[in-house]
Amino acid sequence: ASFGRKGNIMKYGLTIAAAMAALLIAGAANAADHRVEMLNKGEKGTMVFQPNYIVAEPGDTVTFVPTDKSHDAESIKDMIPEGATPFKGKMNEEITVTLDKEGVYGVKCSPHYGMGMVALIVAGKPVNLEQAKAVKHSGKAKKVFAELLAQVPAN
Repeated sequence: ASFGRKGNIMKYGLTIAAAMAALLIAGAANAADHRVEMLNKGEKGTMVFQPNYIVAEPGDTVTFVPTDKSHDAESIKDMIPEGATPFKGKMNEEITVTLDKEGVYGVKCSPHYGMGMVALIVAGKPVNLEQAKAVKHSGKAKKVFAELLAQVPAN
């Protein structure tokens, strides 16, 4: 079944178009989505983000899922990279955050912050690590952040 010259050009044209489409889709697929559950009780105790330490790359997204009720996810002032967009989710609602800058992101559940419901995201190099370490925390959040920040590899 010969297509002749015109048929071959069409066949190769479609193959090239399909390959280009696959490359575009693969490029978008390189950005990972990290799923974090907001729980009343998890592997590390009560009132937790699970996981509470996320290693990501700039361009990745993190989706905070209110698996249990009465939780939100909010960035902590001075614990996000310079130029990054702060975020504040609504109570009992899923929020997806794009990590648009390289660095460390501190996250809290507003009502349970004092109970230690915090998380740390490291996107690429932790360029703002010292700034993040300088932020003062209250209650159990202080202890949890000390443990999380100790896990971050130095630049």
